[in-house]
Amino acid sequence: MDLGLKGKRALVMGGAKGLGRSIADALAAEGAVLTISGRDVAAMEKAAGELKALGAQGVMTVAADVSSSAEMDKLADAAVKAMGGVDILVLNHGGPPVCTASEMTEENLVKWFQNIVVSPIRITMKLMPAMRAQKFGRVIVVGSSGMHHPIPTLALSNTLRASIWAWLKTLSAEVAADGVTMNILAPGSIRTDRITQTAAVRAEKAGTSVDAEIARAGKEVPIGRVGEPGEYGPMGAFLAGTTGAYITGTMVRVDGGRVRSML
Repeated sequence: MDLGLKGKRALVMGGAKGLGRSIADALAAEGAVLTISGRDVAAMEKAAGELKALGAQGVMTVAADVSSSAEMDKLADAAVKAMGGVDILVLNHGGPPVCTASEMTEENLVKWFQNIVVSPIRITMKLMPAMRAQKFGRVIVVGSSGMHHPIPTLALSNTLRASIWAWLKTLSAEVAADGVTMNILAPGSIRTDRITQTAAVRAEKAGTSVDAEIARAGKEVPIGRVGEPGEYGPMGAFLAGTTGAYITGTMVRVDGGRVRSML
């Protein structure tokens, strides 16, 4: 299937590792031009070579920290300068500390509000006018199943990601007629550094091992296992392509059936 992505210009935040990398891989295989950002320069340089080998028409790396609004502006400007514009924006960042709702602190709430809410909105609004003017744009948020079904040990993430979900749902309706779609791609238990971190917390409390906790997480999924990153990214490419033109303002779950809600 031709997704119509050859030559499309994509900015993938956190594109060197994990779920961001999974989407970058899928876009590269379709012949997109990529800019990937992150804090680990060595990891980005390694990823750039691998993405070119997959078929990306070009790959640029930009060091940027989502805790800084100024760096979001710098990232947007660098991507536009390098690629001539941005057609596809993938909003992705590291997750906040594991905690219950009772353990949340004001300090962490304020700190992670910047990372999870302010910075993604800031860079989107900087790039959105050009997307609307050219009558094409795709914004994909790397979300969490906790946005739909709160995860007890990820209360901080649940709380702040709900804000992004409400913002996206509101803005998507405002820009849809201009050919811009906005969607959340929500993973379930996907084998990334994040799932290892949360499994380590559970293992310490339960007196088990990380592998045992990951296996237990897999048993909670109807498919019977945790997912692999390569099973997540292709849906991002589908949403980014011409195939996603009539899908907007929604949350697409790649979770092995874990969330049982019908809504």
